[in-house]
Amino acid sequence: MSFVATKKLTLFDYVNYTLLILISAISLFPFIYVLSVSFTDPKVYVPLKFYLFPEQWSLSAYKYILSTNSFLNAFKNTIFVTAIGTVLSIVFSFTFAYALTKKSMPGQKIMLGAVIFTLVFNAGILPNYLLIKELDLLNSLWALIWSGLTNAWSLIMIKSFLESLPSELEEAARIDGSSDIGVFWRIVVPLSMPAVAAFTLFFAVMYWNTYFNALIYVSESSKWTLQVLVKSLVIDSDSNGVGEAGAGGDEAFLPQETIRMASIVMAMVPILIVYPFLQKHFAKGVMIGSVKG
Repeated sequence: MSFVATKKLTLFDYVNYTLLILISAISLFPFIYVLSVSFTDPKVYVPLKFYLFPEQWSLSAYKYILSTNSFLNAFKNTIFVTAIGTVLSIVFSFTFAYALTKKSMPGQKIMLGAVIFTLVFNAGILPNYLLIKELDLLNSLWALIWSGLTNAWSLIMIKSFLESLPSELEEAARIDGSSDIGVFWRIVVPLSMPAVAAFTLFFAVMYWNTYFNALIYVSESSKWTLQVLVKSLVIDSDSNGVGEAGAGGDEAFLPQETIRMASIVMAMVPILIVYPFLQKHFAKGVMIGSVKG
């Protein structure tokens, strides 16, 4: 018969847990309000009223925004940028970081120094804009991808992870006749899947939430991302941005607030669905590069 020792909770623990629960509950209120308003029947919606739960449920706002070309086009643009950008960022970051781990590579110290240099000094907005302009990428979705392909923090973290892999496996593969590319794809990549999953989540969230780059590099409304469209609805109070191809009938007279909240929910839900599946890898990604005891 075995006994499991349990820690006795102190007064500090009870106070700490109570405060954390209260703070968590307070943090949920804005999300609950957004969901409640988005599902509230427009016929009973009252402005400036806090809705904890909808008085009458309705999907009118969601039907309306999903029937407009503006929202569907922004949704398509965001998915394109997120999917293509995440794949390219993973490939570029891991191949570059792998090269930085090889001290025998000519110019390795110079490239590593250049990466670390960008952690301290940033070129700023204007040089980046001029670079995108010279590359003829303005008003292009590719500008949102190439401008954020990787960053110094990701490269250093991935490099640290790759250096922790057993070097004996690479040496054995080279003895068997594998080239550098073969060693990378057959040995390094399979061993790096936890890091790949973690940084896939990091890059996917970054591209999905792309706002500032889309604001300065893209001026055509047909190439807006979801975040820019939602900003136009919420901050600029422009419901017509979603209603360019609006549905007819009573749906054309929906309250602006229900349309805004439904748009916010539609912009949040896809990335929230992905989080639970990669949550364990997210925790591992946070520990990448930590000191091992």
